[in-house]
Amino acid sequence: MIEGVRLNKAISILGICSRRDADKLILDKKVSLNHKIAKDLGIKVFYGDIISVFGKDYILQKRKEKKVWTYYKPIGLVTTHKDEKGRKTVFDGLKDKINERVISVGRLDLNSEGLLLLTNDSDFSKQAETSNWKRYYKVRIFGKLTSEMISKIQNGITIDNINYAPMEIQISKIIPLVKNQWITCVLTEGKNREIRKIFNHFQISVNRLIRYKYGPFDLAGMKPGEVRLVKTLN
Repeated sequence: MIEGVRLNKAISILGICSRRDADKLILDKKVSLNHKIAKDLGIKVFYGDIISVFGKDYILQKRKEKKVWTYYKPIGLVTTHKDEKGRKTVFDGLKDKINERVISVGRLDLNSEGLLLLTNDSDFSKQAETSNWKRYYKVRIFGKLTSEMISKIQNGITIDNINYAPMEIQISKIIPLVKNQWITCVLTEGKNREIRKIFNHFQISVNRLIRYKYGPFDLAGMKPGEVRLVKTLN
């Protein structure tokens, strides 16, 4: 870290709070660097520097390992560290499973389940989120799905002025008389509630959504609530 990192990132690395919350603390003059009040959001921090927040000192040390975990997110948890509505979060249930602060790679909404990648490295999170890695979902839909609808979805579609990239749909056979069926959807981007919004546009509801693969990572037989350390980065 010869060039140092921004103070808000250092605070996040230390597991104190998110970068956004760190910026607020700095602006409120609640943060000191080497025992001097930090006044500049862009100030750089180096290994060995002392960061004080609410009077408690933290020393930024070089992280030994950068890690990635796979987690089977159950239905009913929000993917955030803090929820304004007081709902249970993904990270509430991880405190006794991972003994360091982690962040998620993207999100899964409240009613979705399955593979969520976790990491202690913010750079990996950003790279994975902006990559062209394919995301695979098992989706149970209720409604009449036609070949014309599939064609429109697979060519990309605009809904409420939002452009959705082509989404691959894998289905063994369209059965007209069966309205409740499983299909596979494959995305290379992940807009908020994308799959649900696209099918809702065609008056088709999604009553279960499971992400089972994200790029080179997959659930590999995991059960809801299970977490595994799968990779140590260089």
